[in-house]
Amino acid sequence: MDNQGYKKTKLNAVNRYRNRGKYDYQTVNTIVDETPILHVSFTPSTTDGAPPFPVILPMVGCTSSYPDPPLPDKNESRIIYLHGSATSRILQLAKTADAEDGTGGGVVNGADTSHKGIPVCVAATQLDGIVLALTPNHHSCNYRSAVLFGHAHVVTDEDERLHALELVTNNLVPSRWENTRYPNATELKSTGILRVEIESASAKIRTGTTGEDRGDLKDEELRTRVWSGVVPASLQLGKPVAAPTDLSGKVPKYIGDWVDGQNKKSEQYAHNATN
Repeated sequence: MDNQGYKKTKLNAVNRYRNRGKYDYQTVNTIVDETPILHVSFTPSTTDGAPPFPVILPMVGCTSSYPDPPLPDKNESRIIYLHGSATSRILQLAKTADAEDGTGGGVVNGADTSHKGIPVCVAATQLDGIVLALTPNHHSCNYRSAVLFGHAHVVTDEDERLHALELVTNNLVPSRWENTRYPNATELKSTGILRVEIESASAKIRTGTTGEDRGDLKDEELRTRVWSGVVPASLQLGKPVAAPTDLSGKVPKYIGDWVDGQNKKSEQYAHNATN
């Protein structure tokens, strides 16, 4: 790492269409935080007779720092918090690794990372458009993606756990934590938090219109017969539907404003990405 981003190495280098690669912290952090579901890869233990296949789990998470909270829009290195069940395989593996290393959960940004936890790869992807060229071979997608490599530890410090739970909740729906009931002791005990100390990462972004074969561009009959262009794609949130048990009477303003704002933001980005 350096002051601006992740060092380019064989691990994180974008090799195909290198001009699409990004290594600065802010780009990577933003993609992770704006992706509702992250995919986390790890190697399971085979000592219990389990099949030796790699595992990929969909998990909810976001970037952060601790104990000082991250500054909005600042280009800084961060950690990732991942939310999961305390009894899940990935949390149990990380707990065992921490116990063997003697980390007890360890510390965070800038701390000694010699205690390794379990190695993981975190991927975040957003689809922004379907690119339809004159020939299928030149079809593509507009997208934003990030791949991060690091080591995961189970967070055991209660203050940090609460910090992470609030952060992950509000990253999914802003202001949700403070507008709900505080979790009870049983709920907190059953919930696990992984802290991923990022060692390497990169992002890859495609925007723009079609990239056509030069020969096809000279073929006016083909260009007249086949439609080419971009179909923008964006995650659109629907109208909130109250639970049968809800007695509040109406959708809170903070939820309605978030839905409207998120939809407009996603649609506008996808449209702008076609150029």
